[in-house]
Amino acid sequence: MSVDETTFRSSVLESQIPVLVHFWAPWCGLCKLITPILQTFQAEWVGQISLVDINADENFRLATTYRLSNLPTLLLFEQGELCQRVESFRGTEDLRLVLDAFMHHRELTYDIPRLVRIYP
Repeated sequence: MSVDETTFRSSVLESQIPVLVHFWAPWCGLCKLITPILQTFQAEWVGQISLVDINADENFRLATTYRLSNLPTLLLFEQGELCQRVESFRGTEDLRLVLDAFMHHRELTYDIPRLVRIYP
């Protein structure tokens, strides 16, 4: 899904599930290369994470707000807060490890309260 400055708040900051924001530009070859990986990742975690694309060239205010220094840049938001930033990775496997690590950490964090019983 494409997001711009007018829909960013409702699509990302007010989302009930985590949102992975993919800042890209039409001239960025690596941005195009990672798109299939991001789509596969979203399909595997359907309903648990949302993937949105933001064209950094057309949304300069957002690019400036989040201080993009290179593309692609991935920002992970949870409950309206920026919780992880991925700017440089060495390849598709590296990117995939980062994405999977976040989701597995998130699963463990949310499973802990159900496993812990506190006795008075």
